[in-house]
This record gives sequence, structure tokens and C-alpha cells, in this order.
Amino acid sequence: MNPAGYPEQVRRAWAIAKKDIRIYYFKGPVLIFGVFMPVFLFLAFFMGSRQLPLSFLISGLIGMTLFFTATAVSPAIFPWEGSAKTLERLASCPITVEAIVMGDMIASILFGIGITVITVIIGLALGLSLLHGSTLLSAIILAACCFSAIGMLLAVPPTNVPSNIMMLSSLIKFPLIFISGIFIPLEQMPAWGLVLSICSPLTYFTDLVRYAFTDVHYFPVMIDIAALAVFAVVFTAGTMCLHKMTMPQRM
Repeated sequence: MNPAGYPEQVRRAWAIAKKDIRIYYFKGPVLIFGVFMPVFLFLAFFMGSRQLPLSFLISGLIGMTLFFTATAVSPAIFPWEGSAKTLERLASCPITVEAIVMGDMIASILFGIGITVITVIIGLALGLSLLHGSTLLSAIILAACCFSAIGMLLAVPPTNVPSNIMMLSSLIKFPLIFISGIFIPLEQMPAWGLVLSICSPLTYFTDLVRYAFTDVHYFPVMIDIAALAVFAVVFTAGTMCLHKMTMPQRM
């Protein structure tokens, strides 16, 4: 059976997204690693860094929240479905691999944006002033797309053992947290740390969030936005291409 046209594939991708949210995104492990983990990291750092302004700390919390929630379960969806043999049934339907991947990404994007908006509201309730709301909204949407693509990129290895993918995910995500200017301002980083931070999309998102709340930024705002957009396009294209190559190995 030939796959349906593009509009129909989009509709089926949306159906997959709704299925993912219903089945995966409100499970205990997802809430722990996607929601509570950044909160615990924030509290641990806050208790030992009271000299830093609240705007700096909340901006870092927003960055961690979106990063962790948008990548919380997307790396493990394919292994979970592969081990349960539901991926084979899905692949046998008239749906493209790109639509399957896009459905998983849409679920990650919506989940990440929803939880991050709650974090922004908490920051406003604590007395922060939102100076550039449109910039913050654009940054959240772009970063959610980018981080969701990263999560799906981590799921490329054709294994049906979720723990293997989650271990790989942790090995990549946690170092990114510490080189992205969340805990240490970029201007205080050594030269080698700054070079590493440039390679992380989380750096540019955190910089935009701080600009939105404090009107202070390290990189030019347009550079931050352009970098996030480029990372999102590159990671999404790479995810689509690599999953088409590895999908037959999962069956």
C-alpha cells in the first residue's frame, strides 16, 4: 500500500503525537527525569550560590526545564515500541518513517513547551519582569523543536533496550548542562569552556532567556536565534535521514 499524501501524513503524525502523550508523557520516570531533575539541580545550585541574582538562576531553570522535558522520553519511544512489537505494526501501516518521527517530535515539543510555560509563570510570580516576551516565545518554540530533534537523534541506534538509550542520553545531556552557561556565566568561563559552549544549542537558548528577563545577553540576539534555527534544521534533517536507515534493523 502506498503512503498517503503529505496532508494525510501530517494528520497521522498528529495522531502518533497524541498517542505518545497519552501513553508515555505522564508516567513516573518521565516526570522525574523531565520535570523534577532540573528542579533538584536548580535547588542544589541555588543553595550554594545565593550571591547570583534570581534572574540568572530562574533563566537557567527555564533552560534546563525545556531541555530535560523535550528530551525526557523521545529517546526511548522507539526502543519501547520495538520491544513491545508495536513499532512493526506501525511501520506496516501506510505511513512514512518521517511521519512517525515527526509525531514523536511533536509530542516532545508540546510537552516541553507546556512545562516550560509553567516555569516562566513561576519566575514571574517571584517578581521577575518579562522585558522581551516575543523574543522569549520565539526562543521557546525554536528550542523545543531543536531539543526534541536531539532526543530523537539519540534514539537512532537500532536497539530495543530502552536502558541502553537512556544511558547514552544521560552521557550526552548532563555535560551539555554544565557547558551551556546555566551554572556559570559565559563571561566567566575559561577560553576552552567558551569554545565548548558555542557547540551547544542550550547555550543560545539560555542566553535568549536571560535577555528576555534582564535585557543582558552575551551573544547578539539574532545570532542566538539563528543558531537555534540552524541547530533545529540540522538535527531534524539528520534525525529523519538516520531513522530511515535504521528502521529496518529494528524489525
